[in-house]
Amino acid sequence: MATIESYETAAGKRYMVRFRTPDRTQSKKRGFRTKREAEAFAATIEVEKMRGEYVPPSLGRITVDELAPDWLERKRADVAPSNYRTLDSAWRTHVQPRWGRVRIADVELSRVEQWIAQMQRDGSGATTVVRAYGVLAAILDDAVKSRRLSTNPARGVENLPRKTTKRHVYLSAGDVARIASESGRHRTLVLTLAYTGIRWGEAVALRVRDIDFLRRRLTVHDNAVQLGVDHAVGRTKSRHTRSVPVPEFVLDELSELCRGKGAEELVFASTGDRFLPRPKSNGGWFAGAVKRAGVQRITPHDLRHTAASLSVSAGVNVLALARMLGHTSAKVTLDTYADLFDSDLDVVAETLHARYAPMSVVNRRPLHALLPNL
Repeated sequence: MATIESYETAAGKRYMVRFRTPDRTQSKKRGFRTKREAEAFAATIEVEKMRGEYVPPSLGRITVDELAPDWLERKRADVAPSNYRTLDSAWRTHVQPRWGRVRIADVELSRVEQWIAQMQRDGSGATTVVRAYGVLAAILDDAVKSRRLSTNPARGVENLPRKTTKRHVYLSAGDVARIASESGRHRTLVLTLAYTGIRWGEAVALRVRDIDFLRRRLTVHDNAVQLGVDHAVGRTKSRHTRSVPVPEFVLDELSELCRGKGAEELVFASTGDRFLPRPKSNGGWFAGAVKRAGVQRITPHDLRHTAASLSVSAGVNVLALARMLGHTSAKVTLDTYADLFDSDLDVVAETLHARYAPMSVVNRRPLHALLPNL
């Protein structure tokens, strides 16, 4: 059993706990200000030993800096290049400066919450703060898995900011037509984004062989992510190949664009067979086309939202829309575009009225007239 001893220091009386580890090695922990704190620690040690959860303090002396490289390297292989860049940036910019030299055993929940609060005071947005916290917590999760810590001291924070959902912009078919007509050689790309809902990276990664003109489908399996001036090609966000329907009038324009190209050539290439870079938000060809079209300011990604809106307006059901957009489930689609389905409630009311109103009339009097006054 653990024993408690007191000793004197320049700052006053302190307490030390002596105990044996599961391998019968003698160990101790000093510096408790009160006997109650020492007793609580001793009791915890005994419980952890009985449960097989005891972690030698020496294993917690490793720093966060020493654990991070293995975690980052694993993430490099697990996630898309663009995602890895954000994680690596969060580590270098926010996590390493504050926690790199800290021993994992010295990380405390209260200090993690203070760090979160400080990042917000310094002007970091919710997405930045949540991502940085996620990197620290994930690295410490690795410490728990490798039994360097019994629990993750970063889990359970209560002051993480909430991300605000950006308002979706939905264009009309007329808006899309005006932007397309002002986009010059990128006209077909605008129409493809607005009527198929594929992402920018998926569009610029399309090759001629991915268009099935007979079935009126696009096969989407690659995603070209821009990294500086270069592109990295990987799987789609869902990591699944999907078949996307294409309206015939868009296929006609794609046919003209693909004329004379080989099966492996890019459909929307920059020069030669180089990937088309994402247009600049200010001064780029897309922003110029939007301005000349007299449409509210949007990004190319807003054309994906427009595709969802136009599809719902045309009567496409939510399951088909989920497959078209590459969502993992119809629930994701409903959660993302709940506002597009508000009108469905009106349709429900009208349908119920048309179907059941005749049955709700007694003696030719409306049903509400028969109810007691409340």
